[in-house]
Amino acid sequence: MTAPGRLHRAVHESVSRLDAEAVHARVIDLAHTRIAFADGRPPEQLGDDTAEVVTTVHESDAVVLATPVYRGSLTGALKNLLDQLPVPALRDTPTAIVSMGASDNHFLGAERHLRDVLAFFGAVVAPNAVYLTAGDFVDGRPSQAAEEALDAGLGSVIELAQRLDHATFGPTPLAARRR
Repeated sequence: MTAPGRLHRAVHESVSRLDAEAVHARVIDLAHTRIAFADGRPPEQLGDDTAEVVTTVHESDAVVLATPVYRGSLTGALKNLLDQLPVPALRDTPTAIVSMGASDNHFLGAERHLRDVLAFFGAVVAPNAVYLTAGDFVDGRPSQAAEEALDAGLGSVIELAQRLDHATFGPTPLAARRR
């Protein structure tokens, strides 16, 4: 997410509407986080925010990935973060996808690519993603329909986390078996 963009604002506002007593949420904004280029070195050796972010994702009960659609896909910054994560960081983790594009014509771009990458990890991806466009905002603020969609998306991943309660699903992802 790029601050102070509409997607950035919408996600932050949706997270702020969560019941703080029931859910502890942390937003990791890649515009303000230093993640090294994925070059094979362990995150602890990179001297930036990479190790902390990898640990935070790994310890999360649920994850929401939000990205603007960029050239028909997710941003390079988000892909780089995903490249830094070991398979166990997202294995069996309930995960929601939120993306925003210029028009309805791009609604599957980031979602399709993220679903492929999340399958690599064996993440449990919510069946419906949230997709927003400029038309979902009025004066830079999310419309009521956009707020409802975001709240439903975050709610679905929280519900998944509660119902699954750290269960393991299916076979080990191929990526984890080849080690």
